[in-house]
Parts: sequence; C-alpha cells; structure tokens
Amino acid sequence: MPLDTGCVGTTYPPATPYPVEPETIRRFARAVGDPAPVYTDPEAALALGHPAVPAPPTFPFAVVARAMEEVFRYEDIGFDPTYLIHGNQRFEYTRPVRAGDRLVTVLEITGAQRLRGRDVLTLRADLADGDGGHVVTTHMTFVALSAVEGGEPG
Repeated sequence: MPLDTGCVGTTYPPATPYPVEPETIRRFARAVGDPAPVYTDPEAALALGHPAVPAPPTFPFAVVARAMEEVFRYEDIGFDPTYLIHGNQRFEYTRPVRAGDRLVTVLEITGAQRLRGRDVLTLRADLADGDGGHVVTTHMTFVALSAVEGGEPG
C-alpha cells in the first residue's frame, strides 16, 4: 500500500500518561552511555538546581515510542516500518523531564512524502505534564527502507 500523503495534519488523541520513574531514567542513562550522577543521584540533581532527578535530553523519545504504539497505526497511512531509519530528531524544551512527571503525549503527522523511492514520515510529539504544562516537543523523521519499487528492501 502506498504512503497516504493525505494523512498530513492528522492529530491523534492523547496517549495514556507515562509515569517517569527514577529507575527508568537510570536505565535510559546507562543505555545511552551517560554516567552523569545527575541522572541517578537525587543529591547531585539538587546540587545542580533540579527539584528531582532529570532525564537525559533524548529520553522523551522513549515516551513518544510508547505513545506511538498506543495511538498510531502505520498501516492506517500506508507506511511500512519493517526496515526503518530514524532519520532526524530535535527537541524543543520548556523544562527538563524529571522523575515524578506523568507525561501525556499528543502526536501529529507533519509530513508524508515519497523521496528517492523511499517513504518519509515526519511526526511532531508534544509532551505535557500532569497539569497540562508543556515540557518538550519532539520533531522526528522516519525513512522506510522497504518502500522501493518492487517492494524489496534496498
């Protein structure tokens, strides 16, 4: 099924709140190879002016990935994620994500195009805290490598 470029502008309902736990932050920091004590030690976080342990800057992607699984269906728009490259990502922060947050994610498709035989999908995700305050917006681009003429991955 070809990518439905008419999906641009589609906004999905808010995902179930994601509880940000200190252990989740610690595991994420370890997975990305960041040994900074601020991500594991509440005293270190306080010493740097954080009211709670903050998450590493790319942590919101884990929250967005969970939201995508919940509210987003690739097959609804004809995007094949079988062979997928995470092509680009940027973050616009109002404040750091921190332990104790309950983040609600709203996803929007901001771009869908065919480029050099590949389907390219661009998403925006707005993450807010439990009080509705903006925390971070992520912009992500995904490229489907399986979208080539004849259907074979390249």
